[in-house]
Amino acid sequence: MFSAKLKNGVRVVGENMPGYRSVSMGVWINAGSVYEQGDESGAAHFIEHMLFKGTKTRSASDIAAVMDAVGGNLNAFTGKECTCFYGRVLRDKVGVLSEVLADLICNSLLDPEDIEREKGVVCEEILMTEDSPEDLVTETAVAGFYEGDPLERPILGTLGSVKAFTRDGLRAYMDRLYLPDRMVISAAGSLDEAELISALDESFTMTGSSSVPEAEFAVHKPGKRLKFIEKDIGQAHICICLPGYRKDTPENYAQLVFSNAFGGTMSSRLFQKIREESGLAYSVYAYPTAYKRSGYMTLYAGTSPENAATVTEMMLEEALKVRERGFSREEIERAKDQLIASFLMAQESTSARGSAIGRAELMRGRHLTEDEIIANIRAVDGAAVEEILPTVCGAEDFSAAVVGKCGGARERISRLLL
Repeated sequence: MFSAKLKNGVRVVGENMPGYRSVSMGVWINAGSVYEQGDESGAAHFIEHMLFKGTKTRSASDIAAVMDAVGGNLNAFTGKECTCFYGRVLRDKVGVLSEVLADLICNSLLDPEDIEREKGVVCEEILMTEDSPEDLVTETAVAGFYEGDPLERPILGTLGSVKAFTRDGLRAYMDRLYLPDRMVISAAGSLDEAELISALDESFTMTGSSSVPEAEFAVHKPGKRLKFIEKDIGQAHICICLPGYRKDTPENYAQLVFSNAFGGTMSSRLFQKIREESGLAYSVYAYPTAYKRSGYMTLYAGTSPENAATVTEMMLEEALKVRERGFSREEIERAKDQLIASFLMAQESTSARGSAIGRAELMRGRHLTEDEIIANIRAVDGAAVEEILPTVCGAEDFSAAVVGKCGGARERISRLLL
C-alpha cells in the first residue's frame, strides 16, 4: 500500500494486488448533502448526475463509448458526507480511466438544457424512493433522529429544491467543494505506483483550495419521536433509530459486534426470534451507521399490518433482554468471526479494496491495514459490548417511523414506543 500527492495537492492512495488483471479507481470528494446550504438541498446528488451529461470535449454518448471501447465501467454515488466517481478497467487502460474521470470532474459543461431534462429524472428518483416503503421508513426515522442537523437532509433533495436548480447555483456548489484539497484518489489492483501517479498528474490538473470549513454536524435530537405514514400497501414497515457511535472509536467496533449478534446475521436474536421462531416477518434486521462525528443503530422489520404492533413489541423486548443480560460468549465470538470473514472476503475485490482505502483516507486521513482492522474486531469482548448497551438499547432516546396501513396498530405502537 502506498500514499502520495499529485502536483496540485490531491491525495492518492493505492494498493497493488498481484495476480489481478484489472484496476479499480475512485475519486472521492468531500462534498455531500451535509455541505448544502439554503436551497441547495440535493445539489451534491444532482451534480453527480450532471457530470455524466457531457464535458467540453465529450458528449454523454462519447463518455459511454470510450469506456465501452476499453471494456471498462464507470459509475458514481453520493452520500451524506462525500461523493465518489469510480470505474474499473484492465491494467493497461488505467490512463484512459484516469483521463475520463478527470474530464468528468474538471470539464463538465452543466448545460442548462441537460439540467432541465435531468430535473425530471431526479424527481422520478425521489418519487421512486417514496414508493419504496423500506427506503421511506428508514429515511423518515433518520430525519427524525437528526432533526435540525445537516444530517437530516435527504441526499436526493426535495421535488421543490430540485426543480429550482440553476446552472449558476450548481456551479457555485462545485466551485466551493470540488477542489484538490477536498479530494482523494484511490486505486487497487494490478498497478504500478510510478505509472499511476504519472497518469493522474497528467489528467488531474485543476488547482485551487477550498475555504469551506469542516462541517459542524452529527448532533442527534434527544428524546422520543414517532411518525406514521399511511400507505395502501401489503406490509407495515417499522424502523427505529437509536444512538450509536462515530467512526474510529473502540465503541464503534463494539457496535459492529453488537449489530451482528442482535440483528445482522441469520443466527442473530431478531432473525431467530421474529422470523424463525414466530414466522412474523420475512425481512428483519439491525445495522449500524457511523459518520465522522456521529452514528446510530437501525432496527427494521416488515410485517403484515395486523402483526405490526406485535413485531414492534418483540423488537423492544429483545433489546431489553440484551440490555439487561448481554450476549453469551458464544454469540460475541460468532459475531466477531462473521465480521472478520466478511471483511476478508471483501478484500478479494479490487473495487471493495479501492473503496475502503479511498473512503478511509478522505474521512479519517489514513487507511487501516487488514491486520489493524482485524485486531480491532478481535479486541471487542463481552465487557466492551456491555458498555454500549445502555446507549444502543436505550428506551428514552430514539426516532421511529411506521409506513403502511398503520390504522389499527397506531395506538398500540404509540403506547409501546412513547
